[in-house]
Amino acid sequence: MAILIDETRRVLVQGITGREGRARTKLMLGMGTNVVCGVTPGKGGEDVDGVPVYDNVPEAMAACGPIDISVVFVPARLVKGAAIEAIEAGVKLVVLVPDRVPVWDAMAVAKCARQHGASFVGPNTLGILSPGRGSLGMIGGKAESAKKWFAKGPVGVISRSGGMTSSCAYYIGQAGVGMSTLVHVGGDQVLGLRIPDVALLFEDDPETEAIVLFGEIGGTQEEDLAALMKAGRVTKPVIAYIGGKVAKEGTRFSHAGAIIEGGKGTHDGKVRALTEAGAVVVESFGDLPEATVRTLKTAGIAVGG
Repeated sequence: MAILIDETRRVLVQGITGREGRARTKLMLGMGTNVVCGVTPGKGGEDVDGVPVYDNVPEAMAACGPIDISVVFVPARLVKGAAIEAIEAGVKLVVLVPDRVPVWDAMAVAKCARQHGASFVGPNTLGILSPGRGSLGMIGGKAESAKKWFAKGPVGVISRSGGMTSSCAYYIGQAGVGMSTLVHVGGDQVLGLRIPDVALLFEDDPETEAIVLFGEIGGTQEEDLAALMKAGRVTKPVIAYIGGKVAKEGTRFSHAGAIIEGGKGTHDGKVRALTEAGAVVVESFGDLPEATVRTLKTAGIAVGG
């Protein structure tokens, strides 16, 4: 199995008739994603690559049946309304791709998700990919390329950087290690599923035997993962790289959520917390593939994807 997305999950695309919605729907279909319908207000009755379009989420679900996941490709100012519409209609996982979503809007989505027992990924996420099973969002590119880059295997990838999510998988794959699922949690300050949440999902996934993490300065996601490891709630091997070593307090490193403030969220603090919890933390990103292979072999985990 895989976490969050596989060939059995029924997916809806909000904003499917827009430029990004059309392009990414085609790519998701090519990756094996079960996209069953789409939504764009005022565009009901159209179709995108054979996927029927409806005016709103309740209408789409009435026509197509239950929906497991909605992927949102709408302008940032419309994300809150789209996400809440999906959650209130009964969708249990919403993937928020757009960046520049207002913080207060993300907080409103988080409140709605808690009230309805739902979860979301993002905002500002490249998406989620389970090799050979499906993808959500913008991750993976064309299926022909993705099949060369990403093979099935025992490693789950969690990243705070969209581009580095794919890079982690690519370089680790070149070292002969396949992936179960890749998850970009998003780069904003207010997020849905965070690093520790995804790590717990991997902990419960029988096909994921180790976790690779691309972390960054700012926030406490990495320290929270370390706390789970110390508490014995995450027991699978963790191999990590933390970006932003040279950043000083007040520096923003690439993403809105990657900023050191009040002495918290430092590179050294994250490395120390993870190392003390038993993770293998590498100094250079280029060392990540070799460290992953070495850690898997030490744990007696088959390397081939």
